[in-house]
Amino acid sequence: MNLNVMFFARYREALGLDVLSVSGEFATVQHLRESLMARGGEWGVLAEPQLMCARNEALCKLDEPLQDGDEVAFFPTVTGG
Repeated sequence: MNLNVMFFARYREALGLDVLSVSGEFATVQHLRESLMARGGEWGVLAEPQLMCARNEALCKLDEPLQDGDEVAFFPTVTGG
């Protein structure tokens, strides 16, 4: 399975990248997230409990199933004023 993973706001800043191509077997967005966090160091930023995600430009939950070629985005919650 090949996926494109996009990072926004403070996640992009912490990781120093906005897009990453990954290969592997990821049943859900949560499995992908855990795989990335297992890299250690700055990847721990993805452990935030309020992390939001999208699959193919549609908001989703962490239990969203993944398919080959999907685009996954991780971004922090946004507050307005």
